[in-house]
Amino acid sequence: MIQLQNIDFGYSKKRLLFENLTLELSRGHIYGLLGKNGAGKTTLLKLISGLRFISNGSALVLNENPALRKPEMLQEIAFLPEELYTPALKIKEFIKAYAPFYPNFSHEQFQEYLNIFEIDHQNYKIDKMSFGQKKKIMISFALACNTKILIMDEPTNALDIPSKTIFRKLMASVATEDRIVIISTHQVRDLHSLIDAIIILDSGKVILNESAENITEKLTFEVMEGTENATHILYEEDNMRGKMVVRENTAQKETKLDIELLFNAVMLNKEKIQHIFNPK
Repeated sequence: MIQLQNIDFGYSKKRLLFENLTLELSRGHIYGLLGKNGAGKTTLLKLISGLRFISNGSALVLNENPALRKPEMLQEIAFLPEELYTPALKIKEFIKAYAPFYPNFSHEQFQEYLNIFEIDHQNYKIDKMSFGQKKKIMISFALACNTKILIMDEPTNALDIPSKTIFRKLMASVATEDRIVIISTHQVRDLHSLIDAIIILDSGKVILNESAENITEKLTFEVMEGTENATHILYEEDNMRGKMVVRENTAQKETKLDIELLFNAVMLNKEKIQHIFNPK
């Protein structure tokens, strides 16, 4: 559903952010998009949704060139940015103005999501609400659009702990085999139970794009008392229980994915990680 092939993009002609970047995303997954600040996460999301345009290469989203911004493509993409635009409208006025752009929008679902987030009516002026409340409204709107592609940039920022729990439950309920969900985040602990595939960007390059199942097949995530006699260690850090360790899974051991440890291991051992997942 999303295919980027050998694309180039830069905010200036002298310096490219992406050069020869290739990425393919398939339906039925919740992708976690990770990377340091400046790695290009938000830009990549904008390229996919047609808000930025590639310089070279090819891009297909739902079999369309996103740069053409055809209505039949845009009506199937819900994009929740990190920085929210909140017009001086009541919630019900916002819905009246923007819901018609999405033919599968459900007013019943939208109201249900508001109720779950404890927003009790639609007469509130959005621009007068707190950032956290605005986020809940826009999350509810994005989910109620029922699009084939759902893109969220730092969706849990400004949400309190109970709201983060609600967010995870809602996301789990709307994930289907026909939908692609992409969540860019630094708050990996908030989304650990949701994400089933990981994309890691570094310096404008995709250095990992793997399912959680494949990651735990290739790597182990363990707590060890000491690592003096351990082999195939890719990353380790101390905690109160001992050492948290990421190792190459040479013994076909089953362990639970730790996204934060994975990210640190990948950033420390880029070439080794790429060899493990793409041996040549």
